[in-house]
Formats: sequence, structure tokens, C-alpha cells
Amino acid sequence: MKYKVYIFDMDGTILNTLEDLANALNYSLGTNNYPKRTIDEVRRFVGNGIYKLVERGVPTGTEKADIDRVFKTFKEYYSVHCEDKTKPYENIIEIIKKLRAENCHIAVVSNKADYAVQKLCERYFPNLIDIAVGERENVRKKPAPDSVLEVLKKLNADKSTAVYIGDSEVDIQTAKNADMDSIIVTWGFREKAYLLENGAKLTIDEPIDILNI
Repeated sequence: MKYKVYIFDMDGTILNTLEDLANALNYSLGTNNYPKRTIDEVRRFVGNGIYKLVERGVPTGTEKADIDRVFKTFKEYYSVHCEDKTKPYENIIEIIKKLRAENCHIAVVSNKADYAVQKLCERYFPNLIDIAVGERENVRKKPAPDSVLEVLKKLNADKSTAVYIGDSEVDIQTAKNADMDSIIVTWGFREKAYLLENGAKLTIDEPIDILNI
């Protein structure tokens, strides 16, 4: 294998979480008397963490105190329902197993709340992920490189031996900010043309393609 460390984004890369995120957002919006959002709107809103998802979901001009109230509802609902409809993308588990069989390290770095990242990794990828980190207090979110660099340090790995794999413009910029290679997938939450417009240098259409790079 060209790389020894494969760092994956979560939402839209290894897990299709869109329906659960949309349900949580719409529950929290409806509970607080705001109009609900379509699945395509939620798809565009995802990528910068759940607070930003809620902030984008509420009507323009909503006061911060009201956004915070919706966010509180979202967290409470999603912590219970984050596994309702979520599922791994086809063949992604098999690809991760093959990478591990080649003695590669596997990590997950996500802007998703850390509690959800840990829960979903344990549910869908038991004993397959060396390190998983999500959004945490006092740690800058992607596209800041902080969490990616933290993972590399914990694995005692050089960035030249690692690749970051994601599905959005946030992931493209994260890899750039970390000064490391990236693979951008087209099966996630962004269209291929959009990814190319936003600087994707290497895109793949199927998980199996990871093994050929």
C-alpha cells in the first residue's frame, strides 16, 4: 500500500448519516416552532459540525439564544436516535478490513460531536478503528488541521505516510491545512463537479478504488 495511515471523515465518507441528521434537525426545528428542512437542504448544511448544522437550519436572523435552544433539543434527540437509519456505505467495512490486513492504521476524524463518533464507531466498526475523534471543546474543528495532526502524533506517524479521505470541501481544505495527501469520495454529500470546483485533486467513485491508490 502507498500509505500506512488512512484517516477517514465519517458523515458521507464511511457512514450514510444523512437521514438521521435530517430527522434530528427537523425534530428540533418543529419542537421549537420553526419550519422544517428538506433532505437536500440538510445535505448542503452538513460538514462543519452540528451547531453549524442547526445554525444553517433555522431561519435567517434567528437570535443566538434561540439557536442555542434548538441546538440543545438537537443534541438530546440525536444522542438517542443517531443509529436509527445510519448505515455504512456499501463495501466500506470490507475495504477497511483489507487495509488493516496490510498492517495499515485506520483513524476517523470528524466534525460530528465526539459522543456520536465514538458510539457509531463502536456500533459499525468494532475493533477496526485505531483512533476516532469528533468535535470537542477547545479543539478547533476541521478545516483546522488540529485533530488530524493529533491523530498522527498518537500513532507516531509522519504525514508523508498518511492520507485523509473525505467527501466535502471541508475535507479538501483540512488535508491542505495539514499539508498531507487527500482522497475525496463522490458517494457522499457533495456532487463531484462541486468537489472539483473546490480543489479536489483526486476523487474516487467506489470504496474499492482506495486499494488501487
